[in-house]
Amino acid sequence: MLKAIRDFFDQAPGGAKVRRGHDIELATAALLVEVMRMDSEVDAAEREVVLRAVRGKFGLAPDEAERLIALAEEEARQANDYWQFTSVINQRFSYEQKVRVVALMWEVAHADAALSAYEEHLIRKLADLLYVSHRDYITAKLAARDAAYGPERDRSD
Repeated sequence: MLKAIRDFFDQAPGGAKVRRGHDIELATAALLVEVMRMDSEVDAAEREVVLRAVRGKFGLAPDEAERLIALAEEEARQANDYWQFTSVINQRFSYEQKVRVVALMWEVAHADAALSAYEEHLIRKLADLLYVSHRDYITAKLAARDAAYGPERDRSD
């Protein structure tokens, strides 16, 4: 695993500058992967949202995003808790950036058109660990739902 991470850093453009910042990319990708894996089926639409999110957020090429997601999947499988990921994000991201991470998690959860209670519980837990307010958590949830299903959807969920 360490060799794979080292290889990713060595192959990434920008050398040392990218190495220093890569921990935030991996931490963010790992949280998105965890949401993707939460409902026990990794849907192609969810995977595409995760890939698009990391490409857009970090300006990665498609092959770099694929490698990052593969590393994030391995890290998430080996993790004992979420602190190793959320602590990096808390140290490096502003509040607004953390809210954006929560919004991305909601986009992943809604990508397969079936929001599970497990996904919702995980995102709530991660939002708490990222110190995102309940108001911003709900705003991100509703925005992702409206983007996925349209604003006409029943407001009861």
